[in-house]
Amino acid sequence: MYNSQLPSDGSNAPTGTSIGVGVFDQRTERHGNERIRFLLKSFGLRTSLIRLKVIDALLTAAESDRSLGVRGVHTQLLELDIPLSFLSVREVLKRLCSEGVIVLNPDKSYSLHPRAAAALRHE
Repeated sequence: MYNSQLPSDGSNAPTGTSIGVGVFDQRTERHGNERIRFLLKSFGLRTSLIRLKVIDALLTAAESDRSLGVRGVHTQLLELDIPLSFLSVREVLKRLCSEGVIVLNPDKSYSLHPRAAAALRHE
């Protein structure tokens, strides 16, 4: 059957698209997620999407010398079109704190526990 969206040279790529960009972005994100998966596993925690995203938000903020509280993490996730409730974010942060992955600082911001940071460096 003829498909007018497929090029006539027999390749499966629709004309006018950039296949490499999307694939590259997924690989980059997956590599970042692998670091966080390793971290969670080293603390005996299961991997979940919300844990991955919350830790990634904290790591991204730390790279920019910023600190985030619950509201900051929630806002950052919303800006990335990750629709998580404020309560879900707060509960994940509390659980990660209780497991020693992150710490609650005196200013009510969260950061990676030194032991967790060391685990990421030695991955």
